[in-house]
Amino acid sequence: MTQLLKTPFTELVGVEHPIVQTGMGWVSGPRLTSATANAGGLGILASATMTYPELEAAIAKTKQLTDKPFGVNMRADASDAQERIDLLIREKVKVASFALAPKKDLIAKLKDNGVVVIPSIGAAKHAVKVASWGADAVVVQGGEGGGHTGGVATTLLLPSVLDAVDIPVVAGGGFFDGRGLAAALSYGAAGVAMGTRFLLTSDSAVPDSVKQEYLQRGLQDTTVSVKVDGMPHRVLNTDLVNALEKSSYAKGLIAAARNAMKFKSMTGMKWSTLVKDGLAMKRSSDRSWQQIIMAANTPMLLKAGLVEGNTEAGVLASGQVVGMIDDLPSCKELIDRIMADAVARINALGDLRA
Repeated sequence: MTQLLKTPFTELVGVEHPIVQTGMGWVSGPRLTSATANAGGLGILASATMTYPELEAAIAKTKQLTDKPFGVNMRADASDAQERIDLLIREKVKVASFALAPKKDLIAKLKDNGVVVIPSIGAAKHAVKVASWGADAVVVQGGEGGGHTGGVATTLLLPSVLDAVDIPVVAGGGFFDGRGLAAALSYGAAGVAMGTRFLLTSDSAVPDSVKQEYLQRGLQDTTVSVKVDGMPHRVLNTDLVNALEKSSYAKGLIAAARNAMKFKSMTGMKWSTLVKDGLAMKRSSDRSWQQIIMAANTPMLLKAGLVEGNTEAGVLASGQVVGMIDDLPSCKELIDRIMADAVARINALGDLRA
């Protein structure tokens, strides 16, 4: 039987293990999310790349596949954020997670209806802000993490956040095994969040050819690029990424405009909705208009790589941890071995006492 570790996070969310599978666009669908939930962790559906009807269907499918708690990751600045929040409440989804922090009124509405609110943050001051607004917990991602990331390593960012707030803190960026979980708990974290490690499981719907591409990579094989969408974005080194790094911003803007049109036709979004989303993004962040336009690159470039398996035309978000991963276990196998290893490490630390 898998050993258990009780933390403020497991008690808050009602899961067996202090392990979170992050909401990765195009990757975290019902299959991966339910497999994580059934293995005792918290699986999170990624909804930013879904239309409202697709999210509705994904929640229904996930509920068919598991009766355990799971979460949905959303953009707080999306033009239909209120409708999505109503959907989570109606469907009794346990956790709402956010990349950009939701405002006080959204947090209050979710909490009043029994939904646990867990924003992801990248600095202690942001953790203090969302905690003051009523967030139940935070995920803090260090610079080692994949996708949008900051410049401070987890080993420094995590303790700075733990010193700043008294709500449960889940550590992300650089975690893949039981050693990492034991280390995070010893810092004072209430759990760990992992993206790349869950992407590289047999339950992930990413094409096998793409998974093999990840498995071949080492610790030096990622780049933090601002040429993908104007924000620091950790991705695997590929010919496309190298070309983007050498390209001018003018070329990037033209590509982004093209991708915005593709995204519009794929999702059936109206131009007015795209503009409204852009204005909301501008209001809720420090991004320039150039970065807002370039943000249209992300969903299409990730879709080409992670869904269509076209590594020549797409980007592959990845944490540095990719260099430490060499297998594709099921979510259950992965979580069981992380827990067994973490408990063994914690016990061994106890034995060090004189």
